[in-house]
Amino acid sequence: MESKPETTEQEKIEYEIDEKKQEELYEKSDQIAVKDDEPIGHVIVEEWQFTWRASVVGSLLGCLIAASNTYLGLKIGWTFGASMFGAIFSFAILKPLSRALPIWLGGGYFGAKENVTAQSAATTAGGLSAGFVAGVPALYKLGLMSTPSGDAAALTLFTISAAFYGLFFAVPLRRHFVINQDLPFPTPRATAVTIISLHNSVSGEKEAMKKAKVMAVFFFGAFIWTLIAYWVPFFEKIHILFWIGYSTGYTNMISADLDFGWVFSFDWPFFGAGLMTPGSTVISFFVSSVFVWGIIGPVMVSKGSWIGVGGFTDEGDTVQQFFLWPGIALMVLSSITELLVRYKLLWRALKGGATEIYSGIQYTGNTLSQLIRRKKMDPAEKPEPRPSPGDIYLPHELVPTYWWAGGVLLSIIFTCAIMGEFFGMPVYQSIVAIIIAFILSFVGIQASGETDINPTGAIGKMTQLIFAGMPADTVQQLQKNNLMAGTISASAASQAVDMVGDLKTGQIVGASPRSQFLAQAVASIPAIGIAVGLFILFAEAYPCVISQELDTTDCPFKLVAVMAWLQVARLLTGAAEPLSKGAIIVTAVCVAVGVIMPLIRFFVVPEKYRRFFPSMAAIGISMINPDPSIPFVMLIGWTVGKIWKWRWPKNYDDYMYSCAGGLIAGQGISALLKAVFQIAQVPGDAFVGSCPYGDASQCP
Repeated sequence: MESKPETTEQEKIEYEIDEKKQEELYEKSDQIAVKDDEPIGHVIVEEWQFTWRASVVGSLLGCLIAASNTYLGLKIGWTFGASMFGAIFSFAILKPLSRALPIWLGGGYFGAKENVTAQSAATTAGGLSAGFVAGVPALYKLGLMSTPSGDAAALTLFTISAAFYGLFFAVPLRRHFVINQDLPFPTPRATAVTIISLHNSVSGEKEAMKKAKVMAVFFFGAFIWTLIAYWVPFFEKIHILFWIGYSTGYTNMISADLDFGWVFSFDWPFFGAGLMTPGSTVISFFVSSVFVWGIIGPVMVSKGSWIGVGGFTDEGDTVQQFFLWPGIALMVLSSITELLVRYKLLWRALKGGATEIYSGIQYTGNTLSQLIRRKKMDPAEKPEPRPSPGDIYLPHELVPTYWWAGGVLLSIIFTCAIMGEFFGMPVYQSIVAIIIAFILSFVGIQASGETDINPTGAIGKMTQLIFAGMPADTVQQLQKNNLMAGTISASAASQAVDMVGDLKTGQIVGASPRSQFLAQAVASIPAIGIAVGLFILFAEAYPCVISQELDTTDCPFKLVAVMAWLQVARLLTGAAEPLSKGAIIVTAVCVAVGVIMPLIRFFVVPEKYRRFFPSMAAIGISMINPDPSIPFVMLIGWTVGKIWKWRWPKNYDDYMYSCAGGLIAGQGISALLKAVFQIAQVPGDAFVGSCPYGDASQCP
């Protein structure tokens, strides 16, 4: 990448302008850019990359994604980043406001670098839900915590520690992963290219507004549709098989609908997910769901070999009970093997991360030595961060070392105090969990930078495995330590990956890392309250999220990730129920398959054909997920996307993400309102004619 030229004194004087001059230059930029393809971004130098308007708007957009991620995560264990959503929507909001409002009200020039600030804030605010869709609900389902509302202080303080150690720890890793290695970072790079195109010409701005309008249309469409479904269940699910079976007297079709969940669901986020998810994952997810919940399960139940569909009992296997451990084995071992086969990636990640941390500590030590020797330093002599060779930034644009080093130290102390006071974890175990979290964050960043996949689940499970041998006074405390250690690692990796990805976006656009850091710090504050509040809201509205009943067949949230974390913790602490002989055999087979198949994919299959290879993790999820309507909707979304791309390729490239992002965010917000209605006991199901037997209780 070309180096950025230093700013001359004359340029500094020219652009150190008052509000009147700023307005004049902005009007001039509008007058100059009269042709569709004429660049406009170069007319004004962005003196202020970090602004409150960008940080606030980005934070609000990220909170929308946080609501969607909580909903999606509790259902199936998947979450989505807010970078592209934040980039496009913040442009659509701030660009018109920058023209319509005076500077003192938040108007004035809005450029690409400030757009990166808004996008960084959105990513940060949208990414704090990772712990609340897996490890934290598992604590409640094991009876290790009281109630989310009663534990609000503990949850909030833990989220603060998770937010800020990820924020501070990401800073020193930028040099290795973003500059020295120059990893691809596919999604952050695509976000950067999008932001540049939005600001590069009038035609780019027009196209951005079209993308924002498409996103808004699908957002409000999904929002209104899902809201109507609260009163008209027909807008949520169509029980096609039931009514065919009911009309013909064919009870097997009725059972397929009511017992095994083969319904058509208007689950718009998963339709959007299908648009964005690779075909190998979607097809693997659907086909394996057909085998588990459409063939094997019904056959074994009808023959009497298994006693039912959902639940966990000592009287015999259910479909959910039988396939739980095989599914977990495939999910966990395939994810870990995918990491381990990339041994070069792991070595680069660990070596590079350790080198950067050592350099940062060394530089901090030198700085402290200077401060000790000089009681009062001249401001001009105070040490500044030094840019790396090949870096495009001036020292004042970087994050000072004492910011992130002091922040990491305070975060470690704070985390140890919180874990000891509220969760009963010894200090040394908290320190071990943090060290593991930092080390595995290197792996997460390297994997995400090279493959665009953040292995958060695998990282959490690896931490659980490491903590299996840690001592505790009781089994309950051992389980709590195991789950919280995994949550610490998963949260650290999630935050670090998101933030280093943002720094890659900023590097391409030329945005200041210091401005991004400030925006991320600002966005973390509301994101903490939103993440905790959303979890409390969903837990209050849907008690099955935290109840100790493990049967999720009648729960609106299938809690796939929660069940995986919970059962791994029970297995590692010796509290898991014994498996039947058949389940043990199938689990052993899945253990072998989970290890062997990634090895075949990586060492045998040519790279150009690997995208067609079945996803073992998706097959594992299908075994745990008792709602086959989700993979069915994803398959429909993927199929529509393929037809769309084949028939109108340019239109697909331009608007696919806008469509998917709008659908995901829209239903997430309406799900939030529906949870409020549940708590307020607002009457629903006004029309139940489409429900089986006309009974509203049969519709969910």
